[in-house]
Amino acid sequence: MNPYKKDFPVFDNKPCVYLDSAATAQRPSAVIEAEKYFYENMNANPLRGLYELSMAATDAYAEARSCVRDFINASEDAEVIFTRNTTESINLVAYSYGLNFIHKGDVIVTTVMEHHSNMLPWQMVAERTGARLVYLEPERDGSFAEEELNKKITKKCALLAVAQVSNVLGCVNPIKELADRVHKNGGVIVVDGAQSAPHMKVDVREMDVDFFALSGHKLMAPFGIGALYGKRELLEKMPPFLTGGEMIEYVRLDGATWAELPHKFEAGTVNPAGAYALKAAIEYLQGVGFDYIRKTEDALVSRMFEEFERLPYMHIYGSPEPGKHTGIVSFAIEGVHPHDIASILDADRVDIRAGHHCAQPLMDYLGVGNTARASLYLYNDDEDIDAFITSIKKVRKTVGYED
Repeated sequence: MNPYKKDFPVFDNKPCVYLDSAATAQRPSAVIEAEKYFYENMNANPLRGLYELSMAATDAYAEARSCVRDFINASEDAEVIFTRNTTESINLVAYSYGLNFIHKGDVIVTTVMEHHSNMLPWQMVAERTGARLVYLEPERDGSFAEEELNKKITKKCALLAVAQVSNVLGCVNPIKELADRVHKNGGVIVVDGAQSAPHMKVDVREMDVDFFALSGHKLMAPFGIGALYGKRELLEKMPPFLTGGEMIEYVRLDGATWAELPHKFEAGTVNPAGAYALKAAIEYLQGVGFDYIRKTEDALVSRMFEEFERLPYMHIYGSPEPGKHTGIVSFAIEGVHPHDIASILDADRVDIRAGHHCAQPLMDYLGVGNTARASLYLYNDDEDIDAFITSIKKVRKTVGYED
C-alpha cells in the first residue's frame, strides 16, 4: 500500500483506482483543511481592508505568492502572477505580450503536440498580427530532430510556445536547450508547465524561460487557482490583460495609471483561499519529494509496460521506454474504441481518460481520433496497476473478441 494514499479522503469516501491525474490530481486532507481554515479564520477581501480579517487574508495571499516563487525559483514575488489556471496564464501572455510585441513578418513557433490551451492563443495572435505560425513536428517518441529545430527556430522566431511535458505522450521537452535557441534568435519562450510542475523540480531561472504557466489543481490544490511566471523586464512593459479594481494606482475620468507588479495583472477580487490552499499543496508535495514521485511513477509505468507486452493487441503511444512517460501512458486496444475501454474499466471502478485529450492536432499526427490514457501520481501503487491490468484483460472479451 502506498504510504501517502491514506492522506487522500476520496479513496475512503469513494474507493476507486484513480488513473486520471493528468486531468486533475486528488487533494490531500492538508489542502482541503487549508482552504477550510482560510474561510473559517481569514475570510475577507485581501489588499483592501485595514481591519484584522482583511490584513490576515492579505498576509496569507502574500505568503502563498512567496511559496510559489520559491517553488519555481523565480527571482522575486513580483514575477508571480496568480491566475485561474494554465489556460488563463497563457492567454494573458498571448493578449498582453503577443498582440503588442509580435508583428507582421514575425514567426511564432509551437508544436504539433501542444494542448489546445497552448495552441489556440497563438493561432489568435498570428491571425490578428499577421505573424506566421509554424509547428514543430515531433518524432514518434515525442522528441525533436535537430534538423527540425534548425529549420523552424530561426532568426524570424519571435516566440516559441511549448509544453515542458506532453499531456498525451508524457515526454519531457529540453526546455533549457530550446530557450537557448530562441534567445540566440532574439525571441522569447513561453512554457506550459501544467504537466511538469506536479512531477519534477522546476527552476525557471536555470531554464532561462521568459514565461512559465502552471495550474494548481494538477498540483493537488483547489480548482480555480494557477500562476504565471514572467521575467520582470517583460511584465513591466506589457499592458494589463484585464482592467478593473485593484490593478490600478489611480483612476481619472480621462484615464488611469496601473498598479505595480504583480497587481497590475490581477484585476478584481482575487482567490486568496485558493492561493492559501495552493501553498499547502506545494508544502505537501515538497514533503513527499520529487525523488519519491519519480521513482514511484517510473516503477509503476514499468510494471504496466511489462504487462502490456504480454497482450499482443495493446499499442502504446510515445517512447517504448517507461522512464520517458512522466507517469502518462496513452494506449489503444486493437478493435476497441477508447470510449468503450474507459466505460468497461469504469465498471470495475478503474478511472482512466479516453478522448483526444485537448490535443486534436496530435491525434491527427498520430493517425488516430482518440486514445485511452492512464496517468499516475504520488498516491498510486502496485495494487492500482494490478486492478488496472485485470480490467484491461477483460476489455476485448467484453466487446465480443475471443482472446
